[in-house]
This record gives sequence, structure tokens and C-alpha cells, in this order.
Amino acid sequence: MIHRRTLLAAAAAPLAAPALAQAPWPNRPVRVIVGFPPGGSLDVMTRLACEQVQQRLGQPFVVETRSGASGNIGAEAIARATPDGYTIGTVSMHNLLINPLLFRRLPYDPERDFAWISAMWDLPNVAVVPAQHVPARTLAEFVTWAKARPQGVSYGSSGVGTTIHLSGAYLMAQAGIPGEHVTFRGAAQTIPAMLSGDIQVAVDNLASYVPVIQEGRMRALAVTTPQRWPGLPDVPTFAEAGFAGLSYGPWHLWAGPAGTPRAVVDRLSQEIRAAFSDPALQQRAIGMGARLLGTTPEQLAERLTRERPIWTEMVRISGAQPE
Repeated sequence: MIHRRTLLAAAAAPLAAPALAQAPWPNRPVRVIVGFPPGGSLDVMTRLACEQVQQRLGQPFVVETRSGASGNIGAEAIARATPDGYTIGTVSMHNLLINPLLFRRLPYDPERDFAWISAMWDLPNVAVVPAQHVPARTLAEFVTWAKARPQGVSYGSSGVGTTIHLSGAYLMAQAGIPGEHVTFRGAAQTIPAMLSGDIQVAVDNLASYVPVIQEGRMRALAVTTPQRWPGLPDVPTFAEAGFAGLSYGPWHLWAGPAGTPRAVVDRLSQEIRAAFSDPALQQRAIGMGARLLGTTPEQLAERLTRERPIWTEMVRISGAQPE
């Protein structure tokens, strides 16, 4: 009897193993890596999106912060993860299109180490000037005013190589304005410097400037979106203002490690797009200064390919050098 049971168990084992290997995804929690600090806009929106997706898929999507090194630490953690569908993350386009031009060595290959899932959101930049110190009400008026200043202007950013720096440098170069780049530790320092008159302009993340624009202490001159921003319908795009090359701003995306099963990638992309179609979530993102995106993996890959030469040229114009 014992011998017969042993033979039956041995015969059944080969059948059980494939069944276990083909268990439907996800059948346990999914780790979601964010490469920027807790409480920031990327962290908050990632958590909101994860709440939506886990409701649809029936498993927890657990956010893990791995911040530092301009997002490179988080990007490396995603790239080095086991490609089984249980580690994904949100990545900045900065890590894939700009950082390769600014770091002599990266701990990941931006073109080979990731499985693209979906675009996440656009975070437009906005050209702003302090109302008390700069009389310009349009971008054309600002260019005329700035060119007439013997000492030129100073423009602020949160660091060399950020989209804020590159956008500001591009504007100065294309408009022929003598501009001095001044770095700060983010908009929390840039805004007071502008309000005091030390800095005359910035092309900074819109989300940080909505309150001072609404209060009238700052004037918004143009936004880096293809269409006008819903919250600022009277503010033209840079293309409308004559600077088509500034129709690009920061954005984020969903990715997993290269080799993640295509079926998992497609399912994730589908569920993210479905979650992002929720009008309430869309409006919440708009209120944070972002526009939710949902794309196929192919559409995401095409956007990365299309924008790579654009940001390469902006880095060249800025004069930023690799570290």
C-alpha cells in the first residue's frame, strides 16, 4: 500500500509543478519602487494609482521608497529586480533621457535594463516672473525687457541638468538673452529669491507655483505643454508664444526590470490605463499640477525614442557637463 501511494505521488509531481509555475499573476503582493522622497508629488500619485490597481487585481501594491542620486538609486533597484512581475516602479524620464548625458557611469542601462509598461503623467514647467519686479505680461514682452537690461537676467533652477535648468537655458539661448543660471534647493528657495527681486525668471514645475500665481505675486507667461493647461486657460503654450522647442517638460513612467513576462506587462498597462481613466483621479492630478497618462508599452517606447535627441540638444545648449 505504501509503495503504491509513493508511485502515485511521484507520477503526480510532474503535473503539479507546471500548474504551480503557471499560477495566475498576481498571486502575492507586488512591490512598487519610487525613486524620490516620500510625500512628494510622484510618491503621492504613485500611491493613489496603486490603490486603484490593487482594487482591480486583488493583491496589495506596496510602495517602497528608494530615493537619492537624482532618482538613479530607485531606477537601479527596478533594473536589478527579479523579472517575475512582482517588482515594478515609477521612473522619471530624467533617469532615462538626461542622466545618461550627465553621469559618466550609471548603475543601469537606460535602453536595455527595463521593461516599459506605461507612461504615468506629464508635469509641465511654466515660465514665471515676479510681478513686483518684472513688468512683462507676455513672453514677448519679457524678451524685450530682458534684452534691454545691461546686466541681463538671472534664472533659477533646482540644479544643473534638471529640466528646469535645461528649459531656462534653452529659453535664454533661443531668445538671445544674456542669462545667469543660479541654483537652489528647489522651488521653496527659488520662489523667495524671485519675490525679493534677486531672480527675474524661472521655467519651473507648475505644481510648485500655482498658489503664488493665483495670488498674483507671480505671472505665468507660458507652459511647456502641447495644449494650454486646464488650470491656466489664459496662459499660452511656449509654441504659441513662438518657442516650439520648449513644448517638452518632465514626465514619469511605469517600468519593470527587463525580462518581465510580456503577459504581465500587458496586464499592468491595461489596468493602469483603466485606473487613470477615472475622472476623479484625473481631476486630483490636475489639482497637483499634473496630467495623467496611460499608454501601451509601444507608445511609451516610441515617446522615449522621439524625445531622446531633443533633450540631448537641450543639454548641449545648457553647457552642462558629465560628472
